[in-house]
Amino acid sequence: MLHYQRLLAWGLALLLPEAILAQEKPSGIKVDRDRKAVIIDAKIAPRKLADPKFKGEIYPIEVIATWAYPKGQKAHETVVTIEVKPSEVHKALESLGGRAGKPVRGDTTDRPSGTEINIYLEIPSDTGSRKVSIDRLLIDPRTGKTMPKVKWFFTGSVLSQPDPNKDEKVYGADLTGTLIAVFPVTNETVLQSSLSMKEEKYLKLETNKKLLPAEGTAVKLVLELDGK
Repeated sequence: MLHYQRLLAWGLALLLPEAILAQEKPSGIKVDRDRKAVIIDAKIAPRKLADPKFKGEIYPIEVIATWAYPKGQKAHETVVTIEVKPSEVHKALESLGGRAGKPVRGDTTDRPSGTEINIYLEIPSDTGSRKVSIDRLLIDPRTGKTMPKVKWFFTGSVLSQPDPNKDEKVYGADLTGTLIAVFPVTNETVLQSSLSMKEEKYLKLETNKKLLPAEGTAVKLVLELDGK
């Protein structure tokens, strides 16, 4: 009996760290090492928000993924909403060998840097799911043309100081909820495209309703390291 108890205690000691890690693992995100990809639970975002401050208007797409309204500061300009913390996505990309570079903000000649990332949505279909690159899911409504091919960079977020009276700084994207920015309208994000504010002035993007499912549909946001 004593021998059995010792074996049981030894077995629990081995299993306990794994159980603790499982509890600490954030929900809504998966690291696929074979694909060198981070897969995130997401939902197709509403393009019109009911809050009167938006005046019933539909705003051009400026980000790909952020928290839902009201937590997400760019929830009125996004393709999908997520629940995971942006900093957890940062950690997941690093665990696959991704290297954060530097984000940019505003009308600048500087360019974002970092490991290049391919971005897709896995959308439910009759045969299971279909994988569509993010550029195909955005169009210029005036011309019907899809978004031009761009590069996406794992920039990482700037650190921000939420309380000006305290020295404490936090991962900026965890304040805004922004995960992926199309234009450099914010540097509190994890990924940015190669587009500048110069393009933002004339490239007004809308979601491609022919390819995207209904608002609220659960999808997978896939961030895949380029050159795997």
